[in-house]
Amino acid sequence: MSEGKKKILIIDDDPYILEMYLLKFKESGFEVETGANGKEALEKVTSFQPDLMLLDIVMPVYDGFEVLKRMQDSSLLPGTKVIILSNLGQREDVERGMGLGAMDYIIKAHFTPSEVVTKVKSLLNVG
Repeated sequence: MSEGKKKILIIDDDPYILEMYLLKFKESGFEVETGANGKEALEKVTSFQPDLMLLDIVMPVYDGFEVLKRMQDSSLLPGTKVIILSNLGQREDVERGMGLGAMDYIIKAHFTPSEVVTKVKSLLNVG
């Protein structure tokens, strides 16, 4: 973490989820920004340049799969790691997300916010 805090972008259309994860990641020393739809996700990936994005699938404007596809088409994926954080847990959804470049797929109901922070720290090699 020589260049300062690692940046996390959280994209979810549920304000409660956003607030909960925002607080958890800030408490853990991350710089955090949020967005509520796929259009904001694409804008903020470019402007904020996060190290990692937590991306919901079911959202307005563009769903998470469309965001991943557009990131891949625009070559935005290499600089930003993506973890899908969704309640969609069907095998087809997981395979589609991973096939579009996500590093991991977390089902919200199966993990606490603290466990998600731990997983992100591990992926980013942060304390």
